[in-house]
Amino acid sequence: MTIPKQTRRVFLSERPKGHITETTFKNEITNLPAPTADQVIVRVDYVSLDPAMRVWLNGDVTYVPPVQIGETMRGGGVGTVVHGNDQIKEGDLVYGTLGWAEYVVASSQTLRRLALPEGFNVVDYLGALGTTGMTAYFGLLEVGRLKEGDTLVVTAAAGAVGHLVCQIGKIKGARVIAIASGPKCTWLTDELGVDAALDYKSPIFAKEFCEIVGRLDVFFDNVGGEILDLALTRLNRGARIVLCGTIATYNTDGLEDSKGIKNYSSLIIQRAEIRGFVVHDYKERFKEAEANLIKWIREDKLKRRYQIEDGLEQCPQYLRMLFSGRNTGKLLVKISKE
Repeated sequence: MTIPKQTRRVFLSERPKGHITETTFKNEITNLPAPTADQVIVRVDYVSLDPAMRVWLNGDVTYVPPVQIGETMRGGGVGTVVHGNDQIKEGDLVYGTLGWAEYVVASSQTLRRLALPEGFNVVDYLGALGTTGMTAYFGLLEVGRLKEGDTLVVTAAAGAVGHLVCQIGKIKGARVIAIASGPKCTWLTDELGVDAALDYKSPIFAKEFCEIVGRLDVFFDNVGGEILDLALTRLNRGARIVLCGTIATYNTDGLEDSKGIKNYSSLIIQRAEIRGFVVHDYKERFKEAEANLIKWIREDKLKRRYQIEDGLEQCPQYLRMLFSGRNTGKLLVKISKE
């Protein structure tokens, strides 16, 4: 393969106040540094877009350091090695935090060499077999401790994590109520087999939620805000609330724009618990989860949905899609033209 000397990259230009704008990111062509003995050059084939990326744009330290001004936008990706070393060879498929760029120079220690199971695609390592699938698996089964017969409610149910959580819930024998909007509700019931799907944009959503859900055992929350507060009024004794994400608050400009929950006393009354988690806390068990996810996919019990857009320079506008509900399933961007 031809060894590239330059790469186009998309970098953080300014920290957004509220929503991402046209001036949040810029792109440029820059020279690639010469790799050292423990580094390789990777052609970035696909990158993952995730709601948490919006949090990384703030100046605050969370479970990872923030992206710095001028830094290539961070993000998980899969790619092909075009210049290898003793550990990783030219032509190998790899996964890592590659970022928004055409080519990257990366340490071999930060990359995972991929061996695709038969019948699977490289994009599965950004979806069902990647951190998205791990988040759904451990969030529901370890944090949520879902058991057969439970009533499970999932917010952002047509999203990357949500659509997998719904299906794992059905595999485990739960009654699954999905929350989404518009045609996605039909997709969730007809294609994924959830027991009911509620449109959160409906003027009678709160009424339908109470009537159809009744009481819930596990609430898998990707959204936060008012829907979480509503769910607190419908808890069974010993209910578990899994905080996976709070996409409703990611674009708020300071705490004054965020609404706190009011119904937290239900946690006491129902002896319930509410718990957040970060999937990397379970990294020592990823192989266990991967084996089960592969098994369910091969048994046609677990469907995966990808929405693949095209073009490095369009990554910022595709990231904004996550906050307007315009994606279904896992959102990826194809970077390489090969």
